[in-house]
Amino acid sequence: MSEMTPVPAATVVVARDSAAEQGIEVLLLRRNSKLVFHGGHWVFPGGRIDAADFEEPAGSEYAAALRAAVRETQEEAGLVIAPEQLVHTAHWTTPPSLPRRFCTWFFMCALDRDVEITVDNQEILEHRWLSPSAALRAAKAEELVLPQPTKETLKQIAEQSCVADLMNWARNAPVHVFPNDSEFYRPSEMGVLA
Repeated sequence: MSEMTPVPAATVVVARDSAAEQGIEVLLLRRNSKLVFHGGHWVFPGGRIDAADFEEPAGSEYAAALRAAVRETQEEAGLVIAPEQLVHTAHWTTPPSLPRRFCTWFFMCALDRDVEITVDNQEILEHRWLSPSAALRAAKAEELVLPQPTKETLKQIAEQSCVADLMNWARNAPVHVFPNDSEFYRPSEMGVLA
């Protein structure tokens, strides 16, 4: 049995400073439990990179990932963002043992204004703004289910005190790649801007 090639995907960590308490809140969306991949899980907005996300046959995967991230955030959360707001922070590839595999570009996006979130009530059923520590506590208490890349990302965000610090860290920290020798992350070949 051959390994399934991962499907390219993109996800966006939408972050804002909390109005109620000091610190950061991130947008988490609950996927419909009927979905095969991460059904019922709480995730960041995102999804697969479509053929239309490549502007032309020679378009880079990185540019397509940016377009997919913007498109998926609007489709799943009703939130309009621009590619210029996105900072590439990680690239996760699903292990070969799982039935569905993705190689996912992770981006951070800071919000400096109040926004209305509108879920589609088909793929996404609910949303919450949570601090990273509150989300991790809820997952530990089995009140919500978080995929491993989401948990690891929340742990990194929890180390930052405000969105300005988070975005400064995002711009300056090395991109987290899992697995660290992933054949599906070739930054210079894929159009990642240095």
